[in-house]
Amino acid sequence: MECISIFDMLKIGVGPSSSHTLGPWRAARRWIAELKQKGNFNEVTAIKVDLYGSLSLTGVGHATDTAVLMGLCGFDPQTVEIARIPEEVKNITETKILNLNQEKAISFDPKVEIVFNKKFKPFHPNAITFRAVLANGKKSFSSFYSIGGGFVVKEERKRKQKKIAEFQQFPFPVQKATDLLAYCNTHQKKVSDIVLQNELSLRTLPEIDERIQEIWNVMLDSMYTGCHTEGVLPGGLNVRRRAFDSHKKLIKDHQYDNPEQWIEAIRNTEVKFREILKWVSCFALAVNEVNASLGRVVTAPTNGSAGVIPAVMMYYMVIENHDANFEDIKQFMLVAGEIGSLFKKGATISAAMGGCQAEIGVSSAMAAGALTELMGGTPEQVMMASEIAMEHHLGLTCDPIAGLVQIPCIERNAMGAIKAINACEMALDGDATLAKVPLDKVIETMWETAKDMNTKYKETSEGGLAVKVSLSDC
Repeated sequence: MECISIFDMLKIGVGPSSSHTLGPWRAARRWIAELKQKGNFNEVTAIKVDLYGSLSLTGVGHATDTAVLMGLCGFDPQTVEIARIPEEVKNITETKILNLNQEKAISFDPKVEIVFNKKFKPFHPNAITFRAVLANGKKSFSSFYSIGGGFVVKEERKRKQKKIAEFQQFPFPVQKATDLLAYCNTHQKKVSDIVLQNELSLRTLPEIDERIQEIWNVMLDSMYTGCHTEGVLPGGLNVRRRAFDSHKKLIKDHQYDNPEQWIEAIRNTEVKFREILKWVSCFALAVNEVNASLGRVVTAPTNGSAGVIPAVMMYYMVIENHDANFEDIKQFMLVAGEIGSLFKKGATISAAMGGCQAEIGVSSAMAAGALTELMGGTPEQVMMASEIAMEHHLGLTCDPIAGLVQIPCIERNAMGAIKAINACEMALDGDATLAKVPLDKVIETMWETAKDMNTKYKETSEGGLAVKVSLSDC
């Protein structure tokens, strides 16, 4: 069984896309590590980067070229200063010099050495090949595939079983939802309890708590930043940030000085149904406006769907439970991460493979299941909520206008968050033993739908809104 940690599903990185930005960034860093391992790093005299398929078709809009440059320079997407990114790119573009891993200056013109190829590689639509010329005239190259959620692989999954055999399995290995439910019923545990035991086989409890706190801090900061930043998003679509205006109307004259005080201020605002809808949407919009402007977010499970989970967690903290604390956040993330891993194992979290159902659909299912457990739902109701959320995202296409993660992506996060909350309530009010569609079946259906979906609706900007609406319309 494939063992996926929740920290594989929830990664801290830079927007706007986990597969088109974070993935290539991490691939570049891995290639540098390969060069060093082979003893070739100091011999590199020239570099060329080939982007294929979806990485090429929507690469500029997704800042893939920027991510490649930052990765080749050795910067870490989790810690790099966001303000430094445009400065570094401008410097490389103007001087045509790249400081490889901050160690070796080489001649590099991004407009020439980064090549956008529309050709698709057979294994996955998101392919990237790094090529180096060495001092002795020999050439070295390595190909990577960005398979969604910031995951980067080199080889096909048929090699996966050998790798898994070398890895110590979780005490509760899970491949399907039925496996997870069986453990919960046998041991009379919640989903989060089972997931925590698996995580404890990889790291200590203090390490788990520290990493979850880091993840929540980034989520909270992205909501806070998005709600307090006005203006127009970069890219040419002239999309006005909406979270700022929405937040200004909702928060009114409540005072605060930091994100923690902000949470308390929101708890004291009016909470009629309309305001609740607006707050949840505002949280989701804020995160993805930060994401669209190359800000720091958490893949949940992807950058394009990064706003759903924090918005639903925030809903629980400011609307449902004013006493919510870190333990609630931890429980939420454990369940959300595990639900996301079920979709990665049984289907995909890559829009280039499955359309937006693989991003917003999965994130909505993750949030729905996590919220259901926090609200006192049984493991069966957790699965039911996740299934309901995904069932009503099946077939959702990925058709970003101008290849930017803005329209319709930002709004879809708000819709996914609202659907997650609704799915949770339906599951809590229902008898999970009477559910007609098991979660495993909807995951299988999602994968079949992904395989049947026309390629032009899979993050290529060659169909749907991407061709019906042009830059001139904006």
